[in-house]
Amino acid sequence: MTLPVQKTALVLGASGLIGDSLTHHLVDSTFYSNVKVLVRKSLSWQHPRLQQIQFDFNNPNGLLTQANDIFCCLGTTIKKAGSKEAFRKVDYQYSMDVARLGLANGAQQFAIVTAMGADPDSRIFYNKIKGEVERDLTILNYPTLLIFRPSILFGNRTESRLGERIAAGAMRLFNPIIPAKYRGIEADKVANAMLETTQQNLTGKHVFESDALQEF
Repeated sequence: MTLPVQKTALVLGASGLIGDSLTHHLVDSTFYSNVKVLVRKSLSWQHPRLQQIQFDFNNPNGLLTQANDIFCCLGTTIKKAGSKEAFRKVDYQYSMDVARLGLANGAQQFAIVTAMGADPDSRIFYNKIKGEVERDLTILNYPTLLIFRPSILFGNRTESRLGERIAAGAMRLFNPIIPAKYRGIEADKVANAMLETTQQNLTGKHVFESDALQEF
C-alpha cells in the first residue's frame, strides 16, 4: 500500500477561533508530518507534530515560513488593534508578508480566511481590507490559492467580542429562515473545509462562499 505523501503545514492565527480548530485538525490528519504555527506567545496545548515558532511579524524571518501549504487565519478588530492602520497591518500586511516569503521558499498552496462581502472597492473598511488582501494574493500567482469567505462565525472564543457574541446569538435564532449564503457558520466547518480542499489537488484560484462551506 502506498502511504500518503506527508507534508509540512504552516498556520498563521493558530490562537483564533478558526485557527485553533484548524491546527487541531492538521495535527490529527495523515497528510502532515509537521505542523508549524507562527505565534507571539505559546499556545496552551502541545502535540508531537506541532512546532510552535516565536515569530516577529514586524521583522519576519523568511526561513521560518518554509512549508508546503500555508493556512492564514489571521484576523483582528479595529477596537482590539487600536486603529484602522493597526488593523490593516494585521489583516493585510502580515498576511501578505508571509505569503511572499512562503512562496519564495517553495510553498505550493496558500489558504486564507477573509470574509463574506470582501471587496477592495467596498465602502466598509473591514470588507475593503479583506478584498485588498484577496486581490494582492492573486497577483502573487500561487500554484494554488484558496479563499474562504465565511459569514458570522459560531464557536467559543478565548477573547470577548461583545458585538460578535450578540450578532452570533441573533444569527443562531434566525438561521433557519436566513438565505444559505448569509447564515452563521461553525468555525470548525470552515477549518475542516480548509483542510479538505488543500487535499483535492486543486490548481489556480478558488473562492468558497459561506454557503459552500456549510457542506464540509
